[in-house]
Amino acid sequence: MDQIMSLHLVPRVLRYVEAVAENGSIQAASRALGISASAIDRQIKLLEDRLDLQLFDRQSTGMDTTAAGEMFIVLSRRWRADENAILSDVKQMQGVDLGLVRLATMDSLANGPLPRLLDTIANEFPRVQMEVEIMTPDDAVAALNDGLADLALGFNLKPARDLHILWTADLPLVCVCASDHPVARMSSIQIKEVRAYPLVVQSRALAIRRILEAHHTWLFADAPPPLVTNSLQLLKQMVAAGTHVALTSELDAATELASGRLVAIPISDANIRNQTISLAVSVKRSLPRICTTVSKALIGEISAIVREACRSAD
Repeated sequence: MDQIMSLHLVPRVLRYVEAVAENGSIQAASRALGISASAIDRQIKLLEDRLDLQLFDRQSTGMDTTAAGEMFIVLSRRWRADENAILSDVKQMQGVDLGLVRLATMDSLANGPLPRLLDTIANEFPRVQMEVEIMTPDDAVAALNDGLADLALGFNLKPARDLHILWTADLPLVCVCASDHPVARMSSIQIKEVRAYPLVVQSRALAIRRILEAHHTWLFADAPPPLVTNSLQLLKQMVAAGTHVALTSELDAATELASGRLVAIPISDANIRNQTISLAVSVKRSLPRICTTVSKALIGEISAIVREACRSAD
């Protein structure tokens, strides 16, 4: 892939501060940037003197960023994002799809449809660089608002004043089991019936656990589930082995449902609460044109994946 060029609009002292924070010392930043250590040290000290505060705590083992230093790192990243936006927009005016798109997303998607989404973007936009950060839903929204991410793809993103949802889809809760499990023969199942079988549940690190705890507290209060994990891969492996069942969405198990390794049984409870998956942006900043272009491709592909997952579960 072509490398994204830099216009070098970010002030050098901000680049130096960010490099020292990322590399842990001035010497390491010097090697990473190809700039003399004395030049980096001099620029940072001049800025600290002007501010009359320290950006780094200088330790014998390296340099730790202070609270003030963290603020300058955020400023540097925002400045770089604006630089990328200008370059991307200029190139698109010339008919070239070029730029950097920063995507904040969830670990459970990395274990599911994310590789297919990234492959689609790579094929359609070979000169676009994707930067993917795995976060919690709350951290993803914060990254959007702080200018550290362009797009957020995640579960159960809550509507907010500064958040604009570009696309969303419901993900009905289902009981997944191995194809030879007794539950696989049922046309539907109630949550209280699920509890009759060994259940593997998601830890609080995963978004679906919040829904289960909020609306089905008794699942966890009556008797602790025999297995709790923050790993979607482990959850699916235990279910595929036939030892456990799980409550999740078709999207989480799309690959396994399509292959027949797992079966999804609809939940028949009347008051069941669905998950959602959404692609969101911040209303506080304008997106580079390339981000808008890529977001449309992402929406098309993730919509297709959701439809395929639902068909596999039928």
